[in-house]
Amino acid sequence: MRNLGPIAIVSAMQEELSTLIELMSGEPTTVGSRVFWRAKWFGHDVVAVLSGIGKVAAATTVATLIERFGVQEVLFSGVAGGLGDGVKVGDVVVAKELLQHDFDASPLFPRYEIPLYGRSHFVSSHLQHQWLVQAAKACLPGLSKAMQGEHLLGSLGVNANEIVVHEGLVVSGDQFISSQAQREDLRARLPLALAAEMEGASVAQVCFDFKVPFAAVRVISDRADDQASVNFAQFIEEVAAPYGAHVIQSYLQTRPTDE
Repeated sequence: MRNLGPIAIVSAMQEELSTLIELMSGEPTTVGSRVFWRAKWFGHDVVAVLSGIGKVAAATTVATLIERFGVQEVLFSGVAGGLGDGVKVGDVVVAKELLQHDFDASPLFPRYEIPLYGRSHFVSSHLQHQWLVQAAKACLPGLSKAMQGEHLLGSLGVNANEIVVHEGLVVSGDQFISSQAQREDLRARLPLALAAEMEGASVAQVCFDFKVPFAAVRVISDRADDQASVNFAQFIEEVAAPYGAHVIQSYLQTRPTDE
């Protein structure tokens, strides 16, 4: 394959990205208010960046990655609230498609449809999606060693040996879903949604605009209900950060290098 540019790794929160930064030993470059970390990692040119929380922050960050750094693909790694049946705390969701659950330009356009695009769903790149699913599944046997928070998983009733990798719809919106009423509303409106977060669909739209392959992996930190904020910060630092880093490492180790 022809080398088209670096692979971008994006997370919304510092805790989600910190473990990756330590592992890749990158050199920082500041553009605007963002710090981009560049390194050669497992034979790949990699740029990692903290986007900040929300759709606008994520979209501007990814546009900068594409325009300034010429990235050839974008991987988003972070946490999400579980919505789908059987999607439990500690599981992994790899997004097949993404939608903005808070976008509504009706009656001019159907609810969720992005004006001038003729679509509401943005599909992840097939090849990157498959590599990410394979990486997530491949790293599961060694996951307990990668995580520092096994005691936290236990307190949440999660068995590291029963973690499942799911594939499907992930929905994004500029709100933290943290009540049973919000959760039930989303499930009623979007029954196929597996997880809810605050960035992915906007990143997918930017990548669609620039024809840059995109894939996203989310660790389920909560069930997007009244208990969503319980141990959230601790979960991200002790479980999701090393967990997500382990999956990304697996992805880069198994993904073919460009030549």
